[in-house]
Amino acid sequence: MIKDFRLVICDIDSTLITSKRILTERAKEVIRRLHDHGVYFGIASGRSIDQQLHKQARDWGFDFDFEVLIGMNGSELWDGVHQKRYDYYKLKRAWIKEILELMAPFNLNPFMYVGDKMMCLRVDEATERSSKKNRTDLLVVDNISEFYAEENAKIMFRMPEELMPEVVEYVSKHPSPNFKAFKTQTTMLEFTDRRVSKAVALKQYCKMNQLPLGEVIAFGDMSNDNEMLECSGWGVCMANGSEDTKAIADDITENTNDEDGFADYMEKHFLLPRGW
Repeated sequence: MIKDFRLVICDIDSTLITSKRILTERAKEVIRRLHDHGVYFGIASGRSIDQQLHKQARDWGFDFDFEVLIGMNGSELWDGVHQKRYDYYKLKRAWIKEILELMAPFNLNPFMYVGDKMMCLRVDEATERSSKKNRTDLLVVDNISEFYAEENAKIMFRMPEELMPEVVEYVSKHPSPNFKAFKTQTTMLEFTDRRVSKAVALKQYCKMNQLPLGEVIAFGDMSNDNEMLECSGWGVCMANGSEDTKAIADDITENTNDEDGFADYMEKHFLLPRGW
């Protein structure tokens, strides 16, 4: 357990918020207490900084902005201290085409964020739900080649949970030196440049702000959080997290994301011992 910490950074879905996408009042109070004591707070997500993360603090009712935003699983970074935006490692057009061809046998509905819209191959229940959830209009392509008309941070494929093991095994047998695939939900597989990770953006942020990685507490639940948890001073996996993430974490919460796991852990291990 680390003694001193200057930044707490959290994955959002299935970590910071509940399954009903609610940030509880208890979690909000923990974040406010961190802010009041000069500890930075940040969120790291597969979502877009421009479309979603910039407005997240206000949507949750805070009257202050978070000091760091990591978007698109690490290909986007917002340094709130210096008010600067950075982008890292986008998928090349040829790689996106290769990914689509690789995934074609499964007849899934690929989608990606383009500008302020969510591009998809067709409209289905999942894309409509995502569009509504993220308040992003759908853009249905006339030709699949529109997906690789320009570089993009990532391309995603949603699928039934029972299909995921087969798809993951298939993709693992077709490795690429250029891109990688990883689960961000039990029903979501994402492809990014092989170099992208939340850890890359976190390391850059800490370097620019003279903040030792050893003074960072990170929370996550899935494989795409692993490198962020590993590079932080203290990496915590949620009780509802994946087995591979639990295996690399320094600790695991007692409670799930639906039981205030984040807030409970921070209170017991870091806030109450300091009288916060």
